[in-house]
Amino acid sequence: MSSKNVTSEVVSVDEQAFEKHDEAAVDEDGFEVVEETPEFRATVDMEVQAKVDSNHPDARVEEGPDHMFGKTLEQEERIKAREAELERISAQAELGRQEGREKRTRDIAAERSAKRRTEFQKRRASVDPMADPDRPDPRVELEQAQLAAVNEQSMRLAKKLDDWSRAAISRRLAEAVVGGKDMMSAVVGVFEELQTAPGQVIPIGEIEDVNRKEVSIEGTVTQLWDTDSSAIQQVGLIEDESGRTKVTVWEKSNQPWMEEGERVRIHGAARNWYQGRVSVALTGWSTVLFPERGRWWE
Repeated sequence: MSSKNVTSEVVSVDEQAFEKHDEAAVDEDGFEVVEETPEFRATVDMEVQAKVDSNHPDARVEEGPDHMFGKTLEQEERIKAREAELERISAQAELGRQEGREKRTRDIAAERSAKRRTEFQKRRASVDPMADPDRPDPRVELEQAQLAAVNEQSMRLAKKLDDWSRAAISRRLAEAVVGGKDMMSAVVGVFEELQTAPGQVIPIGEIEDVNRKEVSIEGTVTQLWDTDSSAIQQVGLIEDESGRTKVTVWEKSNQPWMEEGERVRIHGAARNWYQGRVSVALTGWSTVLFPERGRWWE
């Protein structure tokens, strides 16, 4: 009877590590060479997600000129959208280097507008010398006492004319004085002119004297009454300290409803005359504001 004895050597883990250490490369100083660039490997979660994406029923099974391998349509859209956004940002940055193209365009438009305004003022100067843009400031033509009186009166008028600066008022006063008017007449004339200028809220009592089709007024709705006309939304009276007038709101104007006792400010009301009396009407071009509506502290 013969027997076969098999002998095997068992090597411990420490011995294996020692042998590998002996096989490691060393530099000229005898130090072990360590790989400085680490190897990046996907985590388990990343590998699992990659397999899920690759095996998704909507994922691409092969690479193509218009699609990506292993990506769903949603993923492709996100990637392409991001690439398009980066291209847009890059193109915008490239265009931004064109030395302020938008600013140059605005400057050219402003310059042309100023040129047209100057040409109009020069034509107007043929009938009104004071409108000549090349004419020097009339205040330099006043004597010292006159200039002091103009400045004093302009400060007083500026308190009554909210939308006009003291400088604009003083220039108009100086033009009137240089034109031959005495100070009192100049003050009255300039006040009436600026108070009834287009776009300014005028006293209701001055509506008859304004020489234009549309006016802006502010007052209190004192009375409203019913109307038989289907074309009229509301009709009533509006008044302030200077007077009162009839106001008609057309149905097609699409204006908000007013209430009795409410204060309203109307811009762009159309003037109408009926049996020698003036009234105003609200059209689609009119604007109605309620200064005191919604004041929570009251």
